[in-house]
Amino acid sequence: MLLPRHTTALALPAMLVLGACASSGGGSSQYPSLDIRESERVLGTLDAPPAPAFTPAPVTPATLARLDSLAATARAAHQRFLAAAGDAGAIVRRTAGSATGSDGWSRAQVAVAGLASIRSDAMIALADIDRIHVDAHVGGAEIVRSEAVRAEVSALVAEQDRVIADLLQTLGG
Repeated sequence: MLLPRHTTALALPAMLVLGACASSGGGSSQYPSLDIRESERVLGTLDAPPAPAFTPAPVTPATLARLDSLAATARAAHQRFLAAAGDAGAIVRRTAGSATGSDGWSRAQVAVAGLASIRSDAMIALADIDRIHVDAHVGGAEIVRSEAVRAEVSALVAEQDRVIADLLQTLGG
């Protein structure tokens, strides 16, 4: 196949230019090497300065007072829960085995729902404590006190969860 005349006219100078870039294969090239030169090598090491020790910001007195208030609210809710749990437990034990939907079963369900309502007071306090804990953690403040209060209230709520689960299991639902 023959190429048109103007294509050949353009291709010939391009081949001549590209041919000049090819190495002669004779060993030394007229172009400098692209290898890294001795003066371009980086020598030595760089040590980072030691990081200063982190000291968290102290908790404000207002935050400490709020934590104490929330813990007191959760403890009071827990005491109300324990008092109501005795009555609810008696109702549940009396009606254990009752048919679903019967009067006794309904009274037991209402008693357990009352416990869940009291438990919600402790859960609200725990949610507020969690918010304070997260804010302190994110803000770089001291978290030891909020962790301790959070652990205490979490244990109270976990105990309440166990009591409610046991009563529902005894009731059969």
